[in-house]
Amino acid sequence: MSVNKNALIRYQVLDRCFRNTGRMYFWEDLLEECNKALMDFDPNSEGIQRRQLFDDIRFMESEAGWSIPLGRIRHGRKVYYRYEDLSFSISNQLLNDSEAEQIKSALQIFSRFSGTPQFEWVNEMIPMLESKFGLIERKSEIISFESNVDLKGLHYLTPLFNAIINERVLLVRYKDFKSSEPYEITFHPYYLKQYNNRWFAFGLNADNQVPNWNLALDRIESLSETAQKYKQSETDWEEYFFDLVGVTRPENANLQEIVLKFSPEVAPYVITKPIHPSQKHKNDLTGLEVKIKVIPNFELERLILSFGEQVQVISPQDFKERISQRLKSAGRLY
Repeated sequence: MSVNKNALIRYQVLDRCFRNTGRMYFWEDLLEECNKALMDFDPNSEGIQRRQLFDDIRFMESEAGWSIPLGRIRHGRKVYYRYEDLSFSISNQLLNDSEAEQIKSALQIFSRFSGTPQFEWVNEMIPMLESKFGLIERKSEIISFESNVDLKGLHYLTPLFNAIINERVLLVRYKDFKSSEPYEITFHPYYLKQYNNRWFAFGLNADNQVPNWNLALDRIESLSETAQKYKQSETDWEEYFFDLVGVTRPENANLQEIVLKFSPEVAPYVITKPIHPSQKHKNDLTGLEVKIKVIPNFELERLILSFGEQVQVISPQDFKERISQRLKSAGRLY
């Protein structure tokens, strides 16, 4: 199935409309949504006409497409379109042979860059995609990647990603661990980040005007698009996370130099897997001294505690005391 960029945009828009139970989409509405998305992607786009819209729908219903279970519901003299199975999405469907061949061709191109500076990510991506999509014929698995298939909220990853790409404002129903009841947030999504096998969405909480609000996907109960105007982010998110271990950035916190001393037993692991990109270390017979420049947060504390008796915090003093208190509290449990 050869799909160009404009067609893919239209299919994704139609898929989203067919899944939306909060609105009836007649063919005129579907056409408007498709053309709006095309204009957002390319301001010079002339859009599509009614005939192309119905060609797209027929293709999506065909075996060459995704065999979508599309219902046509009469409303007065008109008909609106909605999936008969509301859990269906083209994003959830397996690859067909044609799509698999296209990915194989793309991987062959990517493999040419393997080992090239600035393309180190290709070394990890190629085996992951080949294994994930079953592009290598083998009787048994030969590679696995750390993941948690039972983690709640993973199905929100695609709609959040699409909302960021298409600049859509979302109404999110959310229940954090401290709340007894769920609450709603008007959310402008900007960035998705995975840490410790959990996914997080960062964006503007329009209700309290916090520009770096953090939502854990496994705490989202529902989300839907709104018609509100999307506000652009002014944050460099790569820079935002560079000074952190994990995803939590405490308010008004400052960058600090953390000095740690690791035992000789774990020193090789810390050298080969640095705890932060800023890590500088010095090794001797007594162990490994590590210096990192980060904003201290809960995730850093948890990482240090995971080394148990194999690490000592040297400085700063307030951070050293905080780790000491947590270890004492843990010791009182035994």
